Amino acid sequence: MHDIKDLGLAKEGLERIKWSEKNMPVLRMIRARFKDEKTLENIRIGACLHVTTETANLMRTLQAGGADVRLCASNPLSTQDDVAASLVKDFDIDVYSINGEDNKTYYAHIDSVLEFNPNITIDDGCDLVSTLHSKYPEKCKDVIGGGEETTTGVIRLHSMFKDGALKYPIIAVNDAKTKHFFDNRYGTGQSTVDGIIRATDILFAGSTVVVAGYGWCGRGFAMRAKGMGANVIITEVDHLKAIEAVLDGFRVMKMIDAAPLGDLFVTLTGDINVIDIPHIEKMKNGAIVCNSGHFDVEINLKEMNKFCENKKKVRKFVKEYEIFGKSIYILAEGRLINLAAANGHPPLVMDMSFANHALVIEYFVKKFKNGEKLPVNVSPVPEEIDNHIAKLKLESMNIEIDKLTEEQEKYLSSWTLGT
Repeated sequence: MHDIKDLGLAKEGLERIKWSEKNMPVLRMIRARFKDEKTLENIRIGACLHVTTETANLMRTLQAGGADVRLCASNPLSTQDDVAASLVKDFDIDVYSINGEDNKTYYAHIDSVLEFNPNITIDDGCDLVSTLHSKYPEKCKDVIGGGEETTTGVIRLHSMFKDGALKYPIIAVNDAKTKHFFDNRYGTGQSTVDGIIRATDILFAGSTVVVAGYGWCGRGFAMRAKGMGANVIITEVDHLKAIEAVLDGFRVMKMIDAAPLGDLFVTLTGDINVIDIPHIEKMKNGAIVCNSGHFDVEINLKEMNKFCENKKKVRKFVKEYEIFGKSIYILAEGRLINLAAANGHPPLVMDMSFANHALVIEYFVKKFKNGEKLPVNVSPVPEEIDNHIAKLKLESMNIEIDKLTEEQEKYLSSWTLGT
């Protein structure tokens, strides 16, 4: 069963999946073990993720462990149609995902995954979990647990838990050290630059780039933009992050004050209307605006459309808005620029993120098979999993590190030893 664009694209997709696999050594190690142990036998896994080459290798890993997997897209513009075709044709995995699908089709594809009655959910943004709870609450009783990939999804899940709506345990994979320190910072940093350049061909050097949000994603992108010679301004609502940005060498100010200065604006906050009409009014003619947060809500396009005198597509991922007597350019319809206009994070960094998902799923299944009932909440990735992934990653890079001596361990664990 599937709903994809074209099975004929499978050959190209398979070549790209195999190329990505070469740069995901940790996941390869886990897949080899899963294949031998069949830890996930008879487990149904429903996944709502960006359908990319990296995701394909996660699906293959879960399948190797004996799981039955269904996959849909977590964003209408991020699907790589050739990858979807290869997963269906070459790996017999049910995929419901078409690049450019409308909102109705997007949620119909989520329904197709949930009709499968999954025992485990993997989500990127919480759309799968929220749809399951709101539309199919009776199915929650069969769910052992779930993992969440991104900051936006974790925020939504904490809100569900606070409201008493959450019905099964979730592990916030996004918050693993081997995820957000690397994927969010280095993955988002590089892929956001990649998407912007592919869409616009702009020169970063000498331009003024306004970065909304100095979380791990914002840090990563700001670091890359600065390294390419841009003058970077940070806008923040968090006092500590703002101080950190200042001490990292960036200018920090309100968005309303940054609006007249920026040549390029990038939102990475996970919140709504970060760039709004008052900011658009103050922007210079020709300003470029895009989003690298999960949902297409960070730029208030709804209000922009009300004030817009005319709009037209000028490049594949660029739309010109004639508004307030000037031209403002919106990239990728306000959706994730790094996945809409580029290929998302490099596989070498997604290797750790998806290793977390694989081992978290194994953790849930082992607990379930041992008759242990986990509390319903949003929990961090167990430290032993995080550390194990870091160890495997270093091994794959042929890097060895020091080990504490017995004397050093004794010193660190003692409260009586001092000067």
